[in-house]
Amino acid sequence: MGVTIRTAGRRDLDDVVALAAELFAEDAGQRDPHTDLDWPRRAGHEYYGGLLTGPITRCWLAEVDGTTVGYLLGRIKRECTVRPVRVAELECMYVRPEYRSAGVGAALVAEFVEWARGRGAKVAAVTAYAANDRALAFYARSGFTPSTVHLEVDL
Repeated sequence: MGVTIRTAGRRDLDDVVALAAELFAEDAGQRDPHTDLDWPRRAGHEYYGGLLTGPITRCWLAEVDGTTVGYLLGRIKRECTVRPVRVAELECMYVRPEYRSAGVGAALVAEFVEWARGRGAKVAAVTAYAANDRALAFYARSGFTPSTVHLEVDL
């Protein structure tokens, strides 16, 4: 299976929003009862549309035989005085289930890391649900290590 990674443009906005909706349904839909699962369809065009052309953001699409099968959205975070290091954040990534474990996710992450290094980032960061063992294992294979733990309690 040949995977092509390319930068998403305005013409790809519908695909990005559709993939984001799939991510929300699968990931937050199983792990976070407080997430608004309709958000991508309701507000995704405005949100992702602004990020597709942003100076510190980039979105990539993964294609197999001309079919869009995944995406990754990354951004360069603003440095702060407390931690003065340029961080590239992998904001979200999704690969359709039938294309997983075939190198698609690894190709997306490699493109993101190359882009981040080219923009002077010294650290790449990603968040994942603690219960998403498959994502945590994937990110570990990609070189990410645990840094902080976010804890919540329902009130």
